[in-house]
Amino acid sequence: MAKTSTEKKVEEAVKAVAEECKTNKKDCGCGHKHHGHAASGGAVYGLGLIGAAVYFIQQADSFWMGLLGILKAIIWPAMLVYEALKYFKI
Repeated sequence: MAKTSTEKKVEEAVKAVAEECKTNKKDCGCGHKHHGHAASGGAVYGLGLIGAAVYFIQQADSFWMGLLGILKAIIWPAMLVYEALKYFKI
């Protein structure tokens, strides 16, 4: 059965996309190919860090408490996970 011109165009398009995917993969040297689609987690963490820093600095009564607030802002996700695991007794 002969392929129609539409089928040929679709097949060519699929091959072109597959070739583009092969050439666009980033190689960081670790042996794995990376596409770079996982950057949103860093953005969420960054916004959380800024929000926590603002909150803790506003609550500070002195310079040292403000500095402690910045340190708390950096590690708040770890504290949150620790308390959640403790609450669920895992």
